Amino acid sequence: MQQQQGEEAGGCQLSGVVSELGPPALLTLEDLERLDEEGDSSSTADGPEDDMEQDRLLHYWQSVGRGHRVDVPHDMAEPIQQLTRNNRPQQREHVPFTLIQRKEKHGELLYEKRQYGKAKWACITMKEEQYEQSICLGFMKLMKYICEQNCSGLYLGLTIPIVTIVHTNEYRSEITRSVTVAYYLPEQLQGQPPQPSDPNIVIEEWPPTIVYSRSFQGVINEMSIMREINLLEELLESPELCLEDTFIIAGYTNPAAVVRHNEIWFLQRP
Repeated sequence: MQQQQGEEAGGCQLSGVVSELGPPALLTLEDLERLDEEGDSSSTADGPEDDMEQDRLLHYWQSVGRGHRVDVPHDMAEPIQQLTRNNRPQQREHVPFTLIQRKEKHGELLYEKRQYGKAKWACITMKEEQYEQSICLGFMKLMKYICEQNCSGLYLGLTIPIVTIVHTNEYRSEITRSVTVAYYLPEQLQGQPPQPSDPNIVIEEWPPTIVYSRSFQGVINEMSIMREINLLEELLESPELCLEDTFIIAGYTNPAAVVRHNEIWFLQRP
């Protein structure tokens, strides 16, 4: 079996922006990287220049958030600035997995079967009206945890993918409002994860899990999630081996890119 480290050049999805070419896209770490280059935010200057940079980044996020009826509060200014300054693709740790099988047909990859090991994740559950609102608000809370609002007072580092756990109703016709946004703790913190300052964020240890993963392109919303669930169910030889109402969405790349990399994960029953 081949040891994998996820896809290269990934990014986690944060919020929504309106695209000139179609429906709302999502703000990603690549957007933060572009802002960093435009504003030369690698500088560590303090004082008025530092405050101006915080204001510029916050106003950008607030304008983006309004596209999805999400309020970005002023206390997000410092975490946004810190995440932007520390946003470098080469610094993003990938969630490790072992590739078990690749299912192909006529040269096209249909899905992968993977083994994920036991690991600790920082998780927060949201129940907003729309899926995109839940992942935006949930990740803003996780950003604060990553950016020093933890018992160590340290910046923890970025990992990808950021995943969301979704559930379907009993008829599997739509997803429920309960969405869990989860951040994989970097390898060096797996032994003793810093405790969050936010009591709504919990550190969970996920057991070893076999995952059936299928890549898909485009914006992630309620409709696209249900479509991808149904597609993967049709492709699997034994879908009854997987959980029937719980699925994971993993986001890697910038939705503004020509090819967008998302994944739907089916979880094999223990």
